[in-house]
Amino acid sequence: MSDFEQFSDVGEAEVTRAIGQEWTQEFMDFSDSDVIIVGGGPSGLTAAKELSERGVQTMVVEKNNYLGGGFWLGGFLMNKVTVRDPAQQVLDELDVDYKQSQDSEGLYVANGPEACSGLIKAACDAGAKMQNMTEFTDIVIREDHRVGGIVMNWTPVHALPREITCVDPIAVEADLVIDATGHDAMAVKKLDERGVLNAPGIEDSKSNAGMDQTSDDSYGAPGHDSPGHDSMWVGKSEDAVVEHTGLAHDGLIVTGMATATTYGLPRMGPTFGAMLLSGKRAAQAALDELDVDVDPVDVTASNVTPADD
Repeated sequence: MSDFEQFSDVGEAEVTRAIGQEWTQEFMDFSDSDVIIVGGGPSGLTAAKELSERGVQTMVVEKNNYLGGGFWLGGFLMNKVTVRDPAQQVLDELDVDYKQSQDSEGLYVANGPEACSGLIKAACDAGAKMQNMTEFTDIVIREDHRVGGIVMNWTPVHALPREITCVDPIAVEADLVIDATGHDAMAVKKLDERGVLNAPGIEDSKSNAGMDQTSDDSYGAPGHDSPGHDSMWVGKSEDAVVEHTGLAHDGLIVTGMATATTYGLPRMGPTFGAMLLSGKRAAQAALDELDVDVDPVDVTASNVTPADD
């Protein structure tokens, strides 16, 4: 680095102002969006990419400081992710390398970090607003319980003792909300609590405690052994998730594992093709609801048809 002299002459206050100015302006622009996606996992990010590429103003709200959910890691702490044909076409779109499985035709394996980072970059490049470290706490409703936005707060606020803090959340509005919160199906649960949505999987979870008895402050894997969906059956589950993806209530679309929990569908384990194609189908459902005159989203799965219910 013999040609290096020094960094530019910029001080601490200038760094702070640069961050604050850019973040504030961007947040103000997205406080009333076309679509809010709750959850920045593979289905939510795919939907965000497809919508943003078509000029739909889209904000992703993610409770963690990172995006991507389980797409980083795959299963059993082995950071390879699998997709079944035809979902490898999405990896092609993202310019992500993959290999055919050694033993199974129609099954493809990619590096989790590469696939996840490629999807995140594609969604960001398309113009989606990423609001991470932000927790969904409730929905905004309009006439007849139509979903009109979400209530949210900084994720760390949830961990603070109630006796020393009271930090009210804020609300942001949108024409549509997409529940991409995975096993928890958080937005759907809020409608179920109000008795305005029939969600078989969530109804089942009320009467079946399931294997996972860990509380939020205990060691364990909440959600991964919870009721709300049927036992694992990869050959059935992925098609079912994509088939059922779509409008679950006026103003609310479900995608990814939130779809499985909503409708009580089988789980699929560490294969992610359904998450990617479900995200695409959610984006198309949003375009249909918004009545946007743009190119349709190619879900690629020509053998998948919408569910009857």
